[in-house]
Amino acid sequence: MQNTTNATSSVEPTIAQPAPVKRLLSLDTLRGFDMFWIMGGEDIFHALAKTTGWAWTLVIADQFNHPDWNGFRAYDLIFPLFLFMAGVSTPFSIGSRLEKNANKSEIARKIITRGLILVLLGIIYNNGLFVKALQDTRFPSVLGRIGLAGMFAQLIYLYTQPRTQYIWFVGILLGYWAIMMLVPVPGCGEGLLTMECNPASYIDTLLVPGRLYKKIHDPEGLFSTIPAICNALMGIFAGTFLRTHGRSGNQKAVRLLGIGAGFIVLSLLWDFVFPINKNLWTSSFVLVTGGLSLVLLAVFYWIVDVKDIKGWTFFFTVIGMNSILIYLAGEFIDFGYAARFFFEGILKLASSEAVLKVGMALALIAVKWAFLYFMYKKNSFLRV
Repeated sequence: MQNTTNATSSVEPTIAQPAPVKRLLSLDTLRGFDMFWIMGGEDIFHALAKTTGWAWTLVIADQFNHPDWNGFRAYDLIFPLFLFMAGVSTPFSIGSRLEKNANKSEIARKIITRGLILVLLGIIYNNGLFVKALQDTRFPSVLGRIGLAGMFAQLIYLYTQPRTQYIWFVGILLGYWAIMMLVPVPGCGEGLLTMECNPASYIDTLLVPGRLYKKIHDPEGLFSTIPAICNALMGIFAGTFLRTHGRSGNQKAVRLLGIGAGFIVLSLLWDFVFPINKNLWTSSFVLVTGGLSLVLLAVFYWIVDVKDIKGWTFFFTVIGMNSILIYLAGEFIDFGYAARFFFEGILKLASSEAVLKVGMALALIAVKWAFLYFMYKKNSFLRV
């Protein structure tokens, strides 16, 4: 891992946190928008719902909770959207190097190294810096899934032609569906997709060392990482399309929007036989999150890169350019203490629980953003 000290230099994007692609400010903006909710944006609506009870805040706050098992809420999109955006940057980084006849083996080595580093960072994020007993260590992680799924997607892009990439995409989704529905689990039989009885959880209990997040299941488990490759591939397809000349920006945005809507409809139909489920990262879940990711990319691309409406993007760009840093920093920096130190006393003067709770949620975001802005002004960005 390196700390980049020159924001204007040519920095090769990575699968975890791509460097800003100059022609796609929308990508950094969308990444920052995605990370905004993780760094505390959802707490604003939870605080409003809890303190006011207003119907609209309850509806929105409910969207910032994961379903217990099957189903989909807006909060489920944050993780796959990040993986999708990592894919979007691939044709701009690796594709440009391939056009310059760069050595594929060297590129592959860097891809694999980055993927494994992310797995390691995910283990540290879950367990801390100190070594735990093997049976107490949780190896699956969000960063680990981003690293592995992104790594395999990039290798597919590196070594295959577009037609073969589409075959990989369809084959993975259909193959995962077949395994999940047709392979029997000992003591359960086949076709069951409960937490206790499904092939992904069963395979993880056999292959993954240490502990699983829910003992018999891990939402970032090894086997369910396979279909996540397709989220990154969808990003790669979108990035390749945006990089292709011959269409206007408006045409590209409309095409992405239409394809995204098509995937959402297809996912809803597939849901009848293969439920949308983030815990198992089902193929229908891939399509609904990929479709929504395409829709968001189309909207941000049209507003920022086509219509050149950029004045509002700075807030999110500061977050997006250091997204991995803010994700990890919360485990080692007490931003909550700083928020309380600077803002709690003032907010208590309002004598209102709603003002205090919502104000503290906003204060936490302000402190984190100020930290990222300081890093931005220092031209310091965490890269893997």
